[in-house]
Amino acid sequence: MTLKNAINFFESLEAETNSKSEKKVYQEFIQIISSVQKKDLPENDIQSIETELDNLNFKSNSVNRKKYYKKAINDFKKYLKDTFSLTTKGYYTTLYGGLGLVFGLLFGVAILSNIERSLGISIGLIGGMVIGSIMGRSKDAQAEISGKML
Repeated sequence: MTLKNAINFFESLEAETNSKSEKKVYQEFIQIISSVQKKDLPENDIQSIETELDNLNFKSNSVNRKKYYKKAINDFKKYLKDTFSLTTKGYYTTLYGGLGLVFGLLFGVAILSNIERSLGISIGLIGGMVIGSIMGRSKDAQAEISGKML
């Protein structure tokens, strides 16, 4: 399936559904494929992406289309990240924010619980999330500067 055919396919799916959540999934796919199309990728990379789109088997009739295409979009994002280091906007902010929450919780329980347990956990969570988000934003900025962001 070529990139243009994939965009047309998802536009037709978007036109025939009434569900807003399902339309969001289709629009996200359209946005990602359009961004890939705008990148100046070599022809063999484009063929590799088109092969991956074929492997996702969009033409199959699944019972729960939204769930099926949501899984397919996650697989496609993972493929783009692993193969070409292409990420979507906010990828690292989300990732590092979550890691910051985990490490902030550990820090709050282990070290700040001497103050008061709930206060230490709260400060740790907030601090970890803020620090993780800042680190993620800087990593997103680096990805955008290097042209690796969709």
